[in-house]
Amino acid sequence: MIARAAEALLLEYADGFPVVAVFGPRQSGKTTLTRALFPDRPYLSLENLDTREFAMSDPRGFLAQYRNGAIFDEIQNVPTLLSYLQQVVDESSTLGRFIITGSQQYNIRQDISQSLAGRVGAVTLLPFSSAELKSADRLPDTLNELLYQGHYPPIHDRPVSPTAWHENYVASYIERDVRQLVAVRDLSVFQTFLRLCAGRTGQVLNLSALGDDAGVSHNTARAWLSVLEAGFVVHLLQPYHRSFNKRLIKSPKLYFHDVGLAAYLLSIRNADDLVAHPLRGALFESAMVSEFVKALHNSRDSGSLAYWRERRGDEVDLIIERGGTATAVEMKSGSTVTRDMLRGIRRWSDVAGKTASIPVLVYGGDTSQNRTDVTIRPWHSPVPGHA
Repeated sequence: MIARAAEALLLEYADGFPVVAVFGPRQSGKTTLTRALFPDRPYLSLENLDTREFAMSDPRGFLAQYRNGAIFDEIQNVPTLLSYLQQVVDESSTLGRFIITGSQQYNIRQDISQSLAGRVGAVTLLPFSSAELKSADRLPDTLNELLYQGHYPPIHDRPVSPTAWHENYVASYIERDVRQLVAVRDLSVFQTFLRLCAGRTGQVLNLSALGDDAGVSHNTARAWLSVLEAGFVVHLLQPYHRSFNKRLIKSPKLYFHDVGLAAYLLSIRNADDLVAHPLRGALFESAMVSEFVKALHNSRDSGSLAYWRERRGDEVDLIIERGGTATAVEMKSGSTVTRDMLRGIRRWSDVAGKTASIPVLVYGGDTSQNRTDVTIRPWHSPVPGHA
């Protein structure tokens, strides 16, 4: 098993809470990780129809068999179990007894906060980070290979074509989950919508335009996007909240959690397709933003992520705010650092003043540099402090 950066946080929570919840997209490694870290716990998949029926029809009887603890996989299939789990947890002060996982955030986080408030420590597990792949000597040799393959574990721990895997992933999980959560009358329309989302990765979200292009209403586009967010397919990066001149863009930007999935949806079928692809820069940005999102989830860091863009055109891809300081991160897919790459973060430093720390440029080259006014990081090690 490739070591996960979230292991330490997961074990820490198991020492401090009676229940630990692990959320993340399907096939991100939740089951593998929890079973490896807690081998003494019985494992129950609530995807299994017999297990699910038992848990739904007789929750007290079901939980009575596992009073010493268990791993309940895909808890969103039986959300009512959470209320009964609260009763069992409150009968004993034992910590780390129950591990639950979920691949849908749709209402389940609210259910957990209501039923298990103060009793659960939650971890988000996304697909591999580049640092995790690099530590296991599994990181692709080139940037284009990484953008094509993405970071989902099965692509890196078994001999499977990324195209074939992503094709089955979309059909087996994404489309199935969407059908379970919202009424999709014409699957082909949703498939078009999904591909249009991939074409907008790294762009400011315009729901009305997205819906119009897909041939659905604004409300339908919003509902479908919410389901994709709930399933950890896409995420929205909000604009930086602090206005220095009140002329900022106020809409979020759309990103895919995994760049390989976005590349597949854009009909990219091998790494060579990316050499001159018009969306290569957007895919690079999406991949690098995801690296910072993973680093935040894998630690106890209380920082927040946003983007900054003025209406006149100056922008920074990512602002990391911690305490009273804000770090600007710019992402450029070119393999050579140029002055133009630094324009946005230097404008940010001028505007932000004392709140700005030394900015970071992540680029498509291979060399790290620590200059006096900027830290430069390569694509394979984009997050400072994460080798």
